[in-house]
Amino acid sequence: MRRTRPAFAVVPVVALLVVGCSPEAGTPPTPVTPSPAPAGATAPPVSYACESGQAVTVAYPDTSTALLTYRAQSYTLRTVQSASGARYAGSGLEWWSATRDGSESATLSRLGPNEDIGVAVLERCSRPSSGPVAPGPAPGPQPAPGGVLPASAPCRGPQLKLSADGGDAGAGNRVSILGVENVGTRACSLTGYPTVVLQDRQGRELTAIRIDQTPGSYFRQGLAPTPVELAPRAKAFFDIAWNVVPNEGNGETACPSATRIRMMAPGDTSPVTLAQAITLCGGRIRVSPFRPVAEPAPVPAPAATT
Repeated sequence: MRRTRPAFAVVPVVALLVVGCSPEAGTPPTPVTPSPAPAGATAPPVSYACESGQAVTVAYPDTSTALLTYRAQSYTLRTVQSASGARYAGSGLEWWSATRDGSESATLSRLGPNEDIGVAVLERCSRPSSGPVAPGPAPGPQPAPGGVLPASAPCRGPQLKLSADGGDAGAGNRVSILGVENVGTRACSLTGYPTVVLQDRQGRELTAIRIDQTPGSYFRQGLAPTPVELAPRAKAFFDIAWNVVPNEGNGETACPSATRIRMMAPGDTSPVTLAQAITLCGGRIRVSPFRPVAEPAPVPAPAATT
């Protein structure tokens, strides 16, 4: 009897690795498993052109969802709170867009280990502001911690003016007190933290500098934000604090310099600017919330007990 040998078909497995990297990201993003898109999404997609030559396509089926396509992969992101613009996060990615000067700009970033904030920019993209935009939640008065609502409408960039109103220096630390004046004809309010962007002499954003929000002020820390009502010509204040000594232990021998501060009020995308030279060491600055006075009075010492 003739014996037949079973035939086995050997199928080679080819792994396709799509690598996405931009100058800011430095390394390819960790692969992310796409989330399934919600059924019935009918909103037309919006295409953004990115500096790397890639494109990001996003559909906004409702005010809380962004269906993002990047490098032939699809991701579902959900809206999250932001000081300005429309911010979405999920599937390991963060998509943050804002409209200004007739165009909509956006950044696509990889989320950190806690899936909370973007830690590496993958793409910087833009498109003309005409046409569909991310719906996002409608801006409106936001309560400060404790549920206190401001009495006036939120302040917007066109009615604000930024100024330098003092500061302090010592032991390598620097602090600048910045005033925000209501130059409009109606009262408005500021609640929470400003969005601060630093630019160099060529107008480029210093994206490597981390912006940390610090409760209270440089002189009195730990105080929660409260609404600040601004009548016409009145001012609110906030601090930025930084270090000017290179962190040689981390290999820092030279520190970047900024020549301009751009600030946006909470919930707004219209910046106000101030020319100010700053040498930034340590890779971060600290930003305080708005307050009604330039420098809070010292907290009285508790009475001695016997």
